[in-house]
Amino acid sequence: MTSFPTKLTIAAAITLAASPAAFAQQAQDSDYGGKRVSVVGGVTLLEPHSDPAEGIDIDGGPAPTLSATWHVDDNWGVELWGAADRFNHRVRGPEGKIGTIEQQPVALSGQYHFGEPDMTFRPFVGLGVYESNISNEDIAQGGDHVGLETPRGAIGTVGVDVNITPTWFARADARYMRARSDVNVAGQPTGEELKLDPWTVGVGLGARF
Repeated sequence: MTSFPTKLTIAAAITLAASPAAFAQQAQDSDYGGKRVSVVGGVTLLEPHSDPAEGIDIDGGPAPTLSATWHVDDNWGVELWGAADRFNHRVRGPEGKIGTIEQQPVALSGQYHFGEPDMTFRPFVGLGVYESNISNEDIAQGGDHVGLETPRGAIGTVGVDVNITPTWFARADARYMRARSDVNVAGQPTGEELKLDPWTVGVGLGARF
């Protein structure tokens, strides 16, 4: 029968053998977890709503985008996202091109990141509010200037981060914005709304600190 000191010696040996692996695992986890700020730079394609039955079609286009997220913990965060430059859109009517507009959205969203920080693929979802500054409206309508009011509404986000190192990661995301813009002609309200409702697809490279 094994004596108590022998048992203690065996247990101590097992503990000492397991400790380096446990400490290494904790260090690896801490490299990913506990970081509270992440930033992402990338390019995004924005595609407004299109309905030929309404008689107006707005082309989509790309623009550089930036985001910064404050991570409350390893799963929850608050993201500020926006276009670093304007999206340019060509506006077409039944007879072809009738003008161009530009817009530059910015959004504030709450996010939930699934799983553990050290997962290779880490999906996330978000919900928040946004507004988009519309400028340089150049739309012909009987010689009168057509203006669009700043649309505001809800934004939903789905995406995935791909961990490269504890600091660097790649991101792909898609967003949907509910947008209605009041239409003015010659500076006067028309009582009509332009349905924009754009969706976006973006890719980028991020870093966490």
